[in-house]
Amino acid sequence: MSELSGQVAIVTGGASGIGAATVALLAGAGATVVSTDIQPAPKDAPGRFVAHDVASEEAWRALLADVLEREGRLDILVNNAGVTGGRATIETTTVEQWRRTESINSEGVFLGCKYGIEGMKKTGPHKPASKGSIVNLSSIAGLIGSAGPTAYTASKGAVRLLSKSAAMYCAEQKYGIRCNSVHPGGVDTAIFDPLWQAMGRDKGKAMVDAHHPIGHMAAPSEIGEVILWLASDRSSFVTGAEIAADGGITTGLMRRQPFVPPR
Repeated sequence: MSELSGQVAIVTGGASGIGAATVALLAGAGATVVSTDIQPAPKDAPGRFVAHDVASEEAWRALLADVLEREGRLDILVNNAGVTGGRATIETTTVEQWRRTESINSEGVFLGCKYGIEGMKKTGPHKPASKGSIVNLSSIAGLIGSAGPTAYTASKGAVRLLSKSAAMYCAEQKYGIRCNSVHPGGVDTAIFDPLWQAMGRDKGKAMVDAHHPIGHMAAPSEIGEVILWLASDRSSFVTGAEIAADGGITTGLMRRQPFVPPR
């Protein structure tokens, strides 16, 4: 029997990149996966797809009701959806840029945790206690300082401590729900397409690879494997943790300017 057999997972931002890789890995481990995004549904993706704006509380209410009605339970939530918000600094970031970035990256994760806990409580094996895993995608920008992008960095720092707060609350309430954050370094997704177009993929990727002590940026599936572990019972003693999957960038001082890419 697959380790996630019988479990239901929601993955936001599941149409591409880390989200799509996570959907495939969770489904491969036996979970029934509902992926959501504001982008079009990917072709041949496992599970079902729901158009969903993570910045909308009403959209979260509707998603939870839909999943509980159709799948009957909720065991895993991966809050992956996010935006970079551009490269604006503390001096150049506009209020509109700030609010849009925070509404998706920070408030969207808050809403996910809020309604994810509600869903897991309703379907747990020992109501009102339950069992579940929430995995929030942050970034190394949520661990170390950067001159920019200011709004993105602030939002990812918020995700880090929001995850700890949710983890401690669920522990105090004896819900059996774990919550952890993942902090990727550079990941080879469409987010780097502008750099590849400007420098050429080979030259651009070599530059990004060189900023990672391990010698290369991550494939989306490498981050997905971390998420899969946190979603599974193999990490049953892990909650409130911040997992840096960054190729060693945050391990110590580097001789060059630290690279803080958007996820």
